Amino acid sequence: MRQVIVRPGADGYWMVECPSLPGCVSQGTTMEDAVENIREAIIGYVAALDEDGLPVPPERFDTYVVLV
Repeated sequence: MRQVIVRPGADGYWMVECPSLPGCVSQGTTMEDAVENIREAIIGYVAALDEDGLPVPPERFDTYVVLV
């Protein structure tokens, strides 16, 4: 399980990233597409690390919503 951040992009696409996996980013035309795309990106990222014999970084982020 990984936490992701989803936000609207300037170009009308939804941007999504997985902070615990540096450089693991994706996008989609809808929020649902973006989430599905990052799911596939995470699977590929972890598979590449495994294939190269590298450790998979642990999930280590907590998320808070701050009312301002």
